[in-house]
Amino acid sequence: MGKPRGNPFSNERFDSGGGGGGGVARRDFLKICTMAAAAVGLSASVGKAWAQAAEKGLKPSVIWLHFQECTGCTESLLRTSHPKVADLILDLISLDYHETLFAAAGYQAEDALKAAMEKNAGKYICVVEGGIPTKDGGIYCQIGGKTGLEMLKEVAEKAGAIIAIGSCASFGGIQAADPNPTGAKGAPQILEGKTVVTIPGCPANPYNFLGTALQYVTFGTLPALDKLGRPKFAYGRVIHDDCPRRPHFDAGRFAQQFGDEGHRLGYCLYKLGCKGPETHANCSIKNFCEIPGIWPIGIGHPCVGCTEQSLVFRVPIFQTVEIERPTPPDTYPPIHAEHGGVSPVATGVAGLVGGALVGAGIMASKKLMAEPQAESKED
Repeated sequence: MGKPRGNPFSNERFDSGGGGGGGVARRDFLKICTMAAAAVGLSASVGKAWAQAAEKGLKPSVIWLHFQECTGCTESLLRTSHPKVADLILDLISLDYHETLFAAAGYQAEDALKAAMEKNAGKYICVVEGGIPTKDGGIYCQIGGKTGLEMLKEVAEKAGAIIAIGSCASFGGIQAADPNPTGAKGAPQILEGKTVVTIPGCPANPYNFLGTALQYVTFGTLPALDKLGRPKFAYGRVIHDDCPRRPHFDAGRFAQQFGDEGHRLGYCLYKLGCKGPETHANCSIKNFCEIPGIWPIGIGHPCVGCTEQSLVFRVPIFQTVEIERPTPPDTYPPIHAEHGGVSPVATGVAGLVGGALVGAGIMASKKLMAEPQAESKED
C-alpha cells in the first residue's frame, strides 16, 4: 500500500511511497532538484541528473547513526522549507535506519538495521551524527547492547560512503572539549584508513549534506575534499571572505563592545572575538532554513568557529584570531553603513544572496522544464 508503481513520474507526480496520495509534481520536483544544486554551488545539469536518477528508481539505502549529540543536525535538516529537504530526502533516498525518525523500536529497529546492511552491503550511505566515546571501551554510549564504537565500526565496514554530519561527528565537538571525560572522537579519528566526508557545523547546514549525498546517489562519486575531509564547495573559503560585514572591516569600522553604536550599525565584529577570518564555511552565503540573517553574525554575535576543531570549544569567544586573508576580496555584498541597523543589514544582505541563489535555481529549472515539453510534442 502506498508504494509507487513503475515510473514515479508517469502520472506527473513523484511519490516517495509514503502513501496518502502525496508526492511532488514533476515540474516542481525538477525545480526542487535544480534549486538544491544551485544552493550548494553545483550546476543545473547536476540537479537534472538527480531528478533523472530518482525517475529510474535509484534510491540508495541510508543508515543514520546517532551517538553523543543533541540531534541538532537532524532537527536542522527537518526544518528547511524552500524546498522541504525532509520531503526531498524521502523522495530521493531510502532512509532505512534513523533512531530519531523511526516508528519502530527495540528488536524491530535492530532487525531493520541488520536487513538494510545485508541487502545493501557495499552500497548504502552511513551517516554519523554525534561524537563517539572511546574511553573504557566506549561504555558511555550503548545502543541495543553494543557500544557506539562497536556499532560505528560494524556499519561503516560495509558502507559505500560515510558522511559525518555536524562538528561532533566530524571531530568530537563539545564532547571532545577538555577534559573530554569519555574520550569522545569524531568518525574520521576512529575509522582511520577510510574516506569519511565531514560536514562540520553546530548544526551543519543541511544543504551541504544534501549536495554531498545526492552527488554520491547520482554519480557514485564524492565531491572534492580538503585535508580535513570537508567538501570544498562548502568549506573552500573562510567566512571572512564573503561576510556581509566585510566592507566595514576593510574600512576600519568595528564594534568595540556589544550594544555600542558600531554594534547597532552592523559594524565588523572582529574585535569582539569573531572567528570568521579562520573559519572555513559557507554560512555567510547560504542561509539556514532559507531565513535571511539566521546565523550568528547575522544576529549580531561573533562567529565561534564551529566548523574548526582548533577553534570551537577551545578558543575563548572574546579572543581574536589571525586574519587569513587581510586584503579586500574582489567582490563582496553591498552595504550602506549610514543606514545599517543590525537586523536590516543582516536581513537585506542575506536576502540578496539567498535571492540570487533561488533566482538562479528558478531560471535554470525553467530552462529544464522546456526540454520535457519539447520531447512530449515530438512523441
